[in-house]
Amino acid sequence: MKSLNGKRVAILATNGVEQSELMEPRKALLDAGAKPEVISPESGKIKAWNLKNWGDEIPVDIELKQAKPDDYDALMLPGGVMNPDKLRVNTDAVLFVRHFVETGKPIAAICHGPWTLIEAGGVKGKTMTSWPSLRTDLVNAGANWVDQEVVTNKGLVTSRKPDDIPAFSKKMIEEVAKGKHVGASIAAH
Repeated sequence: MKSLNGKRVAILATNGVEQSELMEPRKALLDAGAKPEVISPESGKIKAWNLKNWGDEIPVDIELKQAKPDDYDALMLPGGVMNPDKLRVNTDAVLFVRHFVETGKPIAAICHGPWTLIEAGGVKGKTMTSWPSLRTDLVNAGANWVDQEVVTNKGLVTSRKPDDIPAFSKKMIEEVAKGKHVGASIAAH
């Protein structure tokens, strides 16, 4: 069943993205009929991290400075330590993520991916999970952190690690199919 026909999903990533956390959910989105697009501050290709070593080069579909968040139905934030650490200090990346937070469009973030969500003001009052080292950061930003394979809260899907990818992908597809969540958006800052 192609439940996501016509849905465009932005995958925001840069060098150091955890390879499995981008490629496996991306494949699940494609298999569900969505059009996932890798968006990056970099042009051409980004270099993935594969557990403990550098991994594959991943083609960038559109440079961040050219991407318009209004063109997308949902956002996916893969992890890797380097990837979200670079994105959360990139003003354009934070503004791109903030659009999804403010409009209530589905967001899926795995592992260290929620770091960028913190910077975009998207975690306060949300129940969510992440890689364990982000727990204090998320709690300090107002989230209710839990240690679970996958957590869904008003269109926000979060998971902890690569082992959680199957559950993460399934919930992400469900939330993208549902679309915007009434009451999920926040007031603009």
